[in-house]
Amino acid sequence: MARKVYFAGELFDHKHLIGNRLLADAINTASAGRYLPVLPQESEPPEHRAQSIRNHDFQMLLECQTAIFNFDGTDLDSGTVVEFVTAKMLDLPAVLIRSDFRHCGDQETGGDPWNLMCSGYPRTVALSFNAMEVYQRHLTGSSDTAALVKDVYGELADKITAALDEVNGMPPLFFPEEELSAVYRQVIRAVGGGLKLSEDQLTAILRARLR
Repeated sequence: MARKVYFAGELFDHKHLIGNRLLADAINTASAGRYLPVLPQESEPPEHRAQSIRNHDFQMLLECQTAIFNFDGTDLDSGTVVEFVTAKMLDLPAVLIRSDFRHCGDQETGGDPWNLMCSGYPRTVALSFNAMEVYQRHLTGSSDTAALVKDVYGELADKITAALDEVNGMPPLFFPEEELSAVYRQVIRAVGGGLKLSEDQLTAILRARLR
């Protein structure tokens, strides 16, 4: 059965929206269907953005067994960071991806290219690559946009799929169903804002995490 992967990142312009979708599809293909990326943008309304959207995205995160967080930009997207920290409280295996070749943050040379407070978490793999280098390498001798997109996203998806395999092989912090159940209940309470899950929904989530 495919593992549902929450795909977190900016979704505010056409580059974000199309790029997210292309990479998600490429990951599903590269993993032969073992990983099924779940995109919040697929179910968010284009207007009337209110707290119900926040709660819906949190519920989607809770229902996944793994997560990918897009850490591009000179400053990380604040919503993505909130979702990442929530995922870590749930002990979700997480892959942090950065295709932005700019080095931003306060870490020493050789550290992650983002704020130090977003590094050092368990069951997390950081994957950085230079999007310009990948693009230019596949661009050479090609004028076919469709082929270029397939090659670029195919390479990125292969690397991300390997990282997903690695992080999912790491031992969990919480294992007994009773312990994990308590963690989920506490996180739901801490998130607040009217977020609620039924007992049946929570049971299904825990079974998917523990299978």
